[in-house]
Amino acid sequence: MTLNLLNRILTSIILLIILYIFLFFNKFLWLYLLILISFISFNEFNTLIKKIYKKKIKISKFYNFLSLIYLFFFIYAAYDYYKSLSLLIILSVCILSDTGGYLFGKSIGGKKLTKISPNKTISGSIGSFLCSLFTIIIFDSLQQDIFVSIFLCLFLSLICQLGDLFISYYKRKAKVKDTGSFLPGHGGLLDRIDGFIFVLPIAFVLEKLFL
Repeated sequence: MTLNLLNRILTSIILLIILYIFLFFNKFLWLYLLILISFISFNEFNTLIKKIYKKKIKISKFYNFLSLIYLFFFIYAAYDYYKSLSLLIILSVCILSDTGGYLFGKSIGGKKLTKISPNKTISGSIGSFLCSLFTIIIFDSLQQDIFVSIFLCLFLSLICQLGDLFISYYKRKAKVKDTGSFLPGHGGLLDRIDGFIFVLPIAFVLEKLFL
């Protein structure tokens, strides 16, 4: 197990503990954490956009407007999950998907998944899907309908990977490795939670529509 993988796992555990404390401790602290996460993520994404569209102010403002709208919805959805087991399940899918992708990608390697992110491989993507299924074992509540549970884990893993690729695309266009330096040795906050930010609102909509 490489040092980089250990760092990723350690960071995920620390973020999970922080999230758990705020999620079940106080509703206003939970809201404050969501606003803080969104504020940092917005600034990091805005920095990427500024580097890409240096002289195109109108385009930059348009991106800022869309990202603000999206993050407001993210805050609303996440706030609705206060003291909810569903949020821990969603977060677990994202963490397992991210860890599995890195582990399989580095161990097996092979054909590149896309030019957007040269480090992403097909084996890593498969590893993300497979490892996300461990969520079913961790949370017995998912086993009420095993086929639905498998579909949800795989679907959320897909969204998580697409979210990662989305941010990777803009990092590539901005010609930077990380979205920021908020997490020493790991890059920006958005580097670590890009998949989660995309997964949570979609999971929220699915839960409201079908569950």
